[in-house]
Amino acid sequence: MQRTDQQPSFLFRSAQWLTLGSAFSILFSIAVSQALLAIAFATLLASGEKLRLPPVKLPLALFLLGTVVSLIFSSDPVAGLPQIRKFYVFLELLVVFSTLRDAALLRGLFLAWGAGGALIGMRGLVQFAARVSEAHALGRDFYDYYAPAERMTGFMSHWMTFSGQEMVALLMLAAFLFFAPPLRKGNWLWPVCLGLMMLALLLGFTRSIWLATAAGGIYLLWFVRKWLVAAIPALAVLVLLVSPPAIHERVTSLIHPKQGVDSNEFRVVTWRTGIRMLERHPLLGLGPEGVKLHFMEYVPADVPRPLPSGWYGHLHNIYLHYAAERGLPAMLVLLWFLLQALWDFWRELRRLPPGRSDQRFLLQGGIAVILAIMVAGFFELNLGDSEVLTMFLTVVAAGYLALDGQLAPFPQKR
Repeated sequence: MQRTDQQPSFLFRSAQWLTLGSAFSILFSIAVSQALLAIAFATLLASGEKLRLPPVKLPLALFLLGTVVSLIFSSDPVAGLPQIRKFYVFLELLVVFSTLRDAALLRGLFLAWGAGGALIGMRGLVQFAARVSEAHALGRDFYDYYAPAERMTGFMSHWMTFSGQEMVALLMLAAFLFFAPPLRKGNWLWPVCLGLMMLALLLGFTRSIWLATAAGGIYLLWFVRKWLVAAIPALAVLVLLVSPPAIHERVTSLIHPKQGVDSNEFRVVTWRTGIRMLERHPLLGLGPEGVKLHFMEYVPADVPRPLPSGWYGHLHNIYLHYAAERGLPAMLVLLWFLLQALWDFWRELRRLPPGRSDQRFLLQGGIAVILAIMVAGFFELNLGDSEVLTMFLTVVAAGYLALDGQLAPFPQKR
């Protein structure tokens, strides 16, 4: 970033702090986050500063355009309007990329996510203990009581949102600890926060997030100590050996699900149904919200009724869902967005000088989060969740700031 003697205006500094507030408060309240986002955007406009979007603006614009076209040609455009209103969330990408051009602000934000993630993780652990007590009081098997509908949620309304937020915060904190210039004090705190989030994710029982966090974590560890990656299977076995029976059962449910408890069966139904939707509507899909409205019309005839217990409001796969809902072209430009960000971040990493730097931490963290989102996206509509989407867009914007050439460095004392 070119340094000048001109200080940012009061309005621009206000927009920076409001943006930070929006990005941080999403851990606790979507209403507060989106209110702060609106004020941040208005303040940024009033400041007269240039509005900026990262180089993924073309695939993003095409995805939003594809959504609008799909809506126009759908059978019920009014029903799809909530997905148009969700465009508002993408302002987070704009305000973060336009205002947070200082490494100190980004370091502070992601450390705040680490602390906030630990806090909501502790709340989740309290909820977990309460669920154990409830199952015991009711005389219920804990796994049968907890896994289907009673999991920890932190400050969110659903465990998938909670787990997705924890995953993103954890990976960015890990990237900071591995690749950023070290802090001058408080170094003991952040590994503790990391451990609390890992424990919360383990006891959250969200298997897709386990796999996704492992993917992002293995990527980061590969650039720290390659032998640590080789040690992961042994560590996983050790964790299983000391874990309670419910953890064992949750792990084995990946291959041997318990009928009526684990979600394997209903996910297969949603995926098969989505493929039938896509076969019949490949270009424009059923329209926004069309999957939820027309799901039963496309369930294959050989699927036994009643359907396995589960949520049938979406297809539990971002690739299949957006293709069936908005058409194959819309899904492909979303994939373009994800892959371009990965390529841009990786290409810039190869140009960086060796050693720790804020650019390296932001780029490595960005890659880890995108990989994790893409893995989890095979099993859940995670980018359809506004809270997770807000954090994802913040990470992408931060990564592009690291390669934008306009990131003010964090001052290091000798």
